[in-house]
Amino acid sequence: MTGSLALGGKPAIADPAPASPPADAPWSQSIGAGVVDRPYGRPADTEASVIRRNVPWLTASAESSVSFSPLQELHGIITPNGLFFERHHAGRPDIDPAQHKLMIHGLVERPLLLTMKDVLRFPSISRIHFIECPANGGMNWRAAQMNSLQFSHGMVSCAEWTGVRLSTLLEEVGIKKEAKWAMVEGADGAHMNRSLPLDKCLDDCLVVYAQNGEALRPEQGYPLRLVVPGWEGNVNIKWLRRIKLGDKPWHSREETSKYTDLMPDGTSRGFTWLIDAKSVITFPCPEKPLDGPGLYEIRGLAWTGNGKVRRVDVSTDGGVNWQSARLHEPVLSKALTKFTLPWRWDGRPALIASRVIDETGYVQPTIAELRKQRGSNSVYHNNSIQTWQVKPDGSVFNVQLA
Repeated sequence: MTGSLALGGKPAIADPAPASPPADAPWSQSIGAGVVDRPYGRPADTEASVIRRNVPWLTASAESSVSFSPLQELHGIITPNGLFFERHHAGRPDIDPAQHKLMIHGLVERPLLLTMKDVLRFPSISRIHFIECPANGGMNWRAAQMNSLQFSHGMVSCAEWTGVRLSTLLEEVGIKKEAKWAMVEGADGAHMNRSLPLDKCLDDCLVVYAQNGEALRPEQGYPLRLVVPGWEGNVNIKWLRRIKLGDKPWHSREETSKYTDLMPDGTSRGFTWLIDAKSVITFPCPEKPLDGPGLYEIRGLAWTGNGKVRRVDVSTDGGVNWQSARLHEPVLSKALTKFTLPWRWDGRPALIASRVIDETGYVQPTIAELRKQRGSNSVYHNNSIQTWQVKPDGSVFNVQLA
C-alpha cells in the first residue's frame, strides 16, 4: 500500500503518493504566538462556523427560545461548554453568586437557606450525563422537515457534571415521612419550575456548579443547576433557587400546559419525563455530504434514559438489512455513546439509518410505529429512527420512509 489507506485489499483514497515531501507552509517558517496570547483559549479561526445556531421563526422571541448544538462538527461524546444547546424561558439571567441562595423547605425537619459557599462545602461527585429537550426532533413528527442535523437533532448535549448529590442535601434537612414529591424552581424571570417524584431525587439527581471542569456558564444555569439523569431537559432546572417537598405534585403552567404530550384523541400524557432510546447518524448528514465513491466511516451518537446502550444497528438500504456498529468506550449510563461502521460507498443512491437497542431491550421505533401509538399531534418525545437519503452526487437529505 502506497500513498493511500487500504481496507480489504482495495484502495480507499485515490490520491497517488507524492513524489517528494510537501514544502514547508508559511506557518512552519516563523515563530508562533507565545503562551497566554489567548489567556482563556479559543478555537482556531478556521473553526469559527462551529457554533450554536437558532431558528428565528421557530419562536416569538429569543428570550423564550432554543439554540441547537452542531452535532455534525463534534467528536467523541462530550459537548464543549460553548456548544451545549440552550433553552431559555425568560432569557438568561446574569446572577451574582455571592447573592445567590438555595432554599430547601416544605415537608422537611430542618429548612435550610444555603449560600454558594455552603453548597461547595458538601461532598462532591462528577458524572457524565446527556441532557435532551423533549422537543428534539419534534419538527419531524408530521413530516421530514429541516434539512439539517443541527436543527433537527441538535437539542441534545452531554457533559461531565460536578456537584452534590441531591440526596445528600435532603439528608441534611431531614425528610418528613409524608413527603413524596419535590418542586424545583429556577431564579430566572420565568421562575421555571417542575414537579419531581422524591424517589428520583434520592436516586441519582445532582445539584451541580461545574460543567466539563469549569464553573457552569450563565446560559447553563450559573451558579447552580439541577441535573436529572435520563429525564427530559426542562426538569434539569437552571439557576436553581428552591426545592420544596410535598405530598403531591404541583400542577404549574409548565406541568399542565407546556410540557405535555398530546395523544391522537387530544388527551394528554401526564408526567412523561423519561427519554427513550434514540440514535442519529452524524456523518454523513445534510451538512456533511460525501465526496465521491470510496471508503467512509459512518459515525453517530446513541443514548437512552433507561441506562446504557447495548447495541446500535446501521442500515444503508432503508432498513432492509442491518449491520451492528462498533460502540466506542466509554459506554456510560445515561450518557451519549459514539458508534461507527466502515462503509464503502459505490456511488449509488442509499438510505442510511441507525437503530439503538438499550440494556432494557427497548428498540428505537420507526416513525410509523411511533405514530401508531401516539398520533402526530405532539411535538415531544419523537425518538423515531432518522433516515438520511444519499444521492449519487453525495448530497444528503432528511427523509421519512412509509
